[in-house]
Order: sequence, then structure tokens, then C-alpha cells
Amino acid sequence: MSKNKTTRRDLLKTITALTGGAMIPFGGQSQIVGQNKLPIINGDPVDLSDIINLFDFEKMAEGKMTKMVYEYVASGAADEFTVRWNRQAFDALKINPSVLNDVSKLDTAVTLFGHKLAYPILIAPTAFHKIMHPEGELATAKGAGKAKAIYVVSSFTTTALEEIKKVATEPLWFQLYARDDKEFTKNLVQKAETLGCRALCITVDTPVAGARDRQARVKFKLPEGINAPYRVGESLSITWKEMEWLISFAKIPVLLKGILNPDDAEKAIKIGASGIIVSNHSGRNLDTVPATIEVLPRIVERVNKRIPILMDGGIRRGTDVLKAIAFGANAVLVGKPICFGLASGGAEGVTKTLEILRAEFEMAMALTGRANIASIDQSLIWK
Repeated sequence: MSKNKTTRRDLLKTITALTGGAMIPFGGQSQIVGQNKLPIINGDPVDLSDIINLFDFEKMAEGKMTKMVYEYVASGAADEFTVRWNRQAFDALKINPSVLNDVSKLDTAVTLFGHKLAYPILIAPTAFHKIMHPEGELATAKGAGKAKAIYVVSSFTTTALEEIKKVATEPLWFQLYARDDKEFTKNLVQKAETLGCRALCITVDTPVAGARDRQARVKFKLPEGINAPYRVGESLSITWKEMEWLISFAKIPVLLKGILNPDDAEKAIKIGASGIIVSNHSGRNLDTVPATIEVLPRIVERVNKRIPILMDGGIRRGTDVLKAIAFGANAVLVGKPICFGLASGGAEGVTKTLEILRAEFEMAMALTGRANIASIDQSLIWK
């Protein structure tokens, strides 16, 4: 059997493991599995056995983070309408299941740019991981490796790419904010390529930062002793001309992150982008833009399968992943939940965050009668 195929028995084992050894009935069967290994943070063991879903991780993380760090991670722009809409739009979509299909074996594998992923969930680029956990991006990379997930490293990493590469056991991608120094930008792209990063995600929706009121109220700044080595200079006011320049010398696939307009998706294809990430920056830049799951079908229609489309924003449940795939996304990225998992339990917290989401996604596939990714389409959405 392919290592990417999940049987009903495998799913049961995953569910019971993620619930910390509780006895869970599933189709008339029940099992008891051992307790999770306790991660150590600042010398103290952290018990993750009571974590059942991603919302639990946020609650735990809020108690462990300083107020400044929690507000930085959890907040959005202005009145945070878009932050709320990202969740509400997913919740408003109803599912149309199909029964009596053979879902005894589930195949969640997808292929992106020649690389086969065990399941269509990636770690989105988020900044400053050392403010969330002492090991920072090293813990994130270790957690991603154990969960068999791609980690998209932020250019605002607090750990050098060389160090992250040493501990990574799954492919890395690299996210870039282009800087006013073109030579620095080019050198950083080439560094990422040399270190084996498989793709480059260029954030295109941030010519200036948004009105992040909650972040401003806590006077966010990096604590003493924590630095972001690639956060230098000013952001380049990127135009399509500069983006075409960057794509011209990149030797790995380039995805444009922050596309919400179908016309921009068309332009991205014309200048040679290899992929698109439908994103509203998790509601952190421009408030009152629509939820990404609402935008996704329009982008998918315009792109018409010419290049892969990924999306992020608001994903907290396996059913959210299912809905995104149904609307045409090739894969999704999760950001804030990873930060909360990292703050709660380091590498183990990151791994458990991804495992919970993957297990919920597989359950949603089985319960809607979809045995593989290709069978997930818009017929799954209740009209």
C-alpha cells in the first residue's frame, strides 16, 4: 500500500493518539493508545494530551505567550472584519455528502512542482518564531519534518536558513519580501536556491504595512537578543516589471502570494509565475477585503488549471481544507495555528497541529464519500 494511503484502521489509530490515549468509539471499535510524549519548554514538561483541536492550541498558547507576542500573532488590521470573515465564510459553506462509496482506503497525496506531498497542507510563512519558542524556526522545521509537511520559511525568520536546513527532513520553500536593494534581493534568492529550497513565494500584497491597531497598542518590537537576519532595508514598491525581473533569474518555481483579483492572476501567468497563493495576509494588511475562500472560485475559473493555486486564511478545521480543495485549490497553507502550536509545545506542538488538521481532513473525506483528492470537487458544496 502507498504510504500516502490511509486505511480506516490507520485513521482510528490517529484519532486516538491525538486525543491523548482516550478511548474513542469508531464504528463499533475502540482502542487505547499511550499518552503523548511531553515536550520540554524552558525546562518544564508540557502536556499536550488535552489538545483536541486547533482552537485548543490557541487557548493554550495565549496562556504561554507574553501579551505582546500573542497580540502580534492573533491580531489583524484595523477593525479586523477580514479576520472574522475568513472564519465565517468557511463556517457558512455547507457540505453535500455522498454515501455508500468505498472509503476504506484514502489517498491524500498531491504533487506540486514535481514533489509528491503526503497531504495538501503546508506551513505558511510567518515571522519571528523565536518570540514564540526558544528554538524558533528550528522547532518549526523539526515539527514539519515529523508531520511530513513542507515548511515555507519567512524572510523574517529569526534563524539563518543554513541552520534551518540542517534540521529539516522535509522540503523547504522560502518566502520573500523584495527589498529596495536589488542586489540583496537577488543574493537572497540565490542563497535559498543553493540551500535547496524547492520554491519561492513572493509576497505581493504589502507595499506598506496595514493599520495593525492591536499590534500598535502593545508597542510590538523584537525582544533584546532576537534578530531577523534578512530583514534589512526598506520594502521595494514592487511592480509587475520588478516581478518579471525576479522571475527571470530564479531557478526554482516562483509563486505570487497575495492574489485576490482575477486580473492579477492573469498577469501573474503572463509574466511567468509558476503558481499563485490566494491570500489576504490573514486579514493583517487591508481590512474589509473578502475572505479568501470567497475569492478562490473566481481565481480558479480565470486560471483554468494553467498553474497551481494554493490558498491560506482562516483554516482551522479539516472541513476547511476539504472546502478549499472542492473550490479548486491544489493545497492550503496554515500560519497562525502553527504559531500557536509552536508556542504551546515547540516541535511537538507543530507536529500535533498538522496531525490534527490532517486527521480531520481525512475524516471529512471519508464522511463525504471521497476516497482521493481527484474526487473532491464543487459537487461537495451544498448549493
